Amino acid sequence: MKKLFVVMSAVAMVFYLSACGGGKKAETEVADGSITIFDGKSLDGWRGYNKTDVPSRWVVEDGAIKLNGAGGGEAQESDGGDLIYDQKLKNFEFEFEWKVAKGSNSGVFILIQEIEGEHAYISAPEYQILDNENHPDAKLGKDGNRMAASLYDMIPAKPQNAKPFGEWNKGKILCYKGTVVYYLNDEAVVEYHLWTPQWKEMLDKSKFSKEEWPLAYELLLNCGGPDREGFIGFQDHGDDVWFRNIKVKILD
Repeated sequence: MKKLFVVMSAVAMVFYLSACGGGKKAETEVADGSITIFDGKSLDGWRGYNKTDVPSRWVVEDGAIKLNGAGGGEAQESDGGDLIYDQKLKNFEFEFEWKVAKGSNSGVFILIQEIEGEHAYISAPEYQILDNENHPDAKLGKDGNRMAASLYDMIPAKPQNAKPFGEWNKGKILCYKGTVVYYLNDEAVVEYHLWTPQWKEMLDKSKFSKEEWPLAYELLLNCGGPDREGFIGFQDHGDDVWFRNIKVKILD
């Protein structure tokens, strides 16, 4: 696909990520036009969804962010919950590596809006993180649209090239003026276009339809809010999951 964007200079990106948003600044370094937003040592710059600090189940282990899962699906415990990077983004490339334990489920979210009493998924498109072989969600949904790297419950990742549990996968999400592309292990596997009739049609046919889930429907239909920007983050679905080599490239 053609790249219709201009990448900001490394200096401009440092200024952007330092100036926007609140909370502690992450340790960042410039590399290949990207900003490293996790230094492998601390969770500076990160916090819990609807929280001011990092829930204790999110830890740093062997240079990766790890969720120590508590089981039981989306976490309700005070020591758990979704993890977000504490600066809103609009047009960007987001790169990360991920792996799961056997039977684990998680997700990566973009354009997150914080809604009191809710989880990140209520407002944000999801890049599914899953053990395809051992988690039952892989067989639910339609045509594999709940398998790894899928736009959850809407578009299946094709080709489906996820590595098995315990092995690292490489993920990337391009978000530019409503066009979103998911990559898995260096292959483009999903493409969609926000705020279009096609986006509305997909929502209408998903578990987030207006009839089944009106709050999620309204928030996802207009995801990113009036400014069309939001947080990026990782899901606490109650299972062990790891993320590392986390980078952002701001697009202009």
